[in-house]
Amino acid sequence: MVRLHTELCDRLGIEHPIVQAGMAVHGAEEIPPSPVALVAAVSNAGGLGVLGDNFHDLDEMDAAIRAVKALVGARPFGVDFLVPASREEVGTSDNREAYRQAVAAHPRHAAFVAALIEAQGLTPAEPADRAPISTAVLRRKIELVLDHRVPVFAAAAGEPPEWFTAAGHAQGMQFIGMCGAVRHAQRQVQAGVDIITAQGTEAGGHTGNVATFVLVPQVVAAVAPRPVLAAGGIATGRQMAAALALGAQGVWVGTAFLASEETGIPAAHQAQILASPSEAFTLSRYASGKQQRGLISPIKDAWAASGLEPLAFPIQRLLQEPLLRAARAAGRWDLVPNLAGQVAGMITERRPAAQILRDMVDEAAATIEELGTMVVRQR
Repeated sequence: MVRLHTELCDRLGIEHPIVQAGMAVHGAEEIPPSPVALVAAVSNAGGLGVLGDNFHDLDEMDAAIRAVKALVGARPFGVDFLVPASREEVGTSDNREAYRQAVAAHPRHAAFVAALIEAQGLTPAEPADRAPISTAVLRRKIELVLDHRVPVFAAAAGEPPEWFTAAGHAQGMQFIGMCGAVRHAQRQVQAGVDIITAQGTEAGGHTGNVATFVLVPQVVAAVAPRPVLAAGGIATGRQMAAALALGAQGVWVGTAFLASEETGIPAAHQAQILASPSEAFTLSRYASGKQQRGLISPIKDAWAASGLEPLAFPIQRLLQEPLLRAARAAGRWDLVPNLAGQVAGMITERRPAAQILRDMVDEAAATIEELGTMVVRQR
């Protein structure tokens, strides 16, 4: 195996400029989305594994970070969760009542979800008893990351607050910020973020409207000399080589690792990803209130036909929790959002995460060498 090296590798202390996206799974209670095994496999293979946030509480988050640290030793890893720039506050209590109050303020939407549950023949379920998304909860999560002296923090949406970046930098932490437009990248710079991920609209999960080939070079120019990770539509070495040619110093890879043996997504969702064409992964705001790309589904279609405007984040997500829990209990994973990018149409087999990483590096290196043979200098 060859080694690809950029300045990003030195900054993060990794061998290959591949960062595994910290992914969250809608409605997955027993199955963490970027599980410890996946994070450790990527970091131990020379990339940067990132633990996605799908935890019920801080005890779970604490246990997952401890487990990753035990498996990777001195190798770096990251933690990723949403720090949304705009959101609706839903209180600070750690029980179902905050959810009930938030949803009760939108009776038409609540009635529509109840009708969906009935139409699909599901048994209604109570919302999960977990801490609601709030400023207080986010602050506690940030403090836990600092207490663990996590090497890298990635903000999947929004910008980390200034007090967080200041405290993190003081202990050597590196910050990665996601952007889908140049203006977002500039905000990340102002927030003190060290590495910018330019994510094209092809990506799965929360994403913008500008394609990767257009976005990456613009962001590279706007934030120089900060390093940029390219994201969206990258699952092969050839795509990685293209990202480096656009000026990125590395790649942020999500969907490819959803097809790994270590992934935490439901087996039914992985099978859908392996079998579906690229055009089956479409954009919608129905799942969380923010634009996301995921697989088409009966629930997505029903929301599109309803005429109802999705609610603000995170109320839209909370609104649907009874449906998600009911679908999961019935094994109806076709009704639970399967968030993945358009590059899924190129992925047809399940492989170990380390092999996915190695194959990307080998193919990228071969592609770069092949391109070099095309340069003919005239005297």
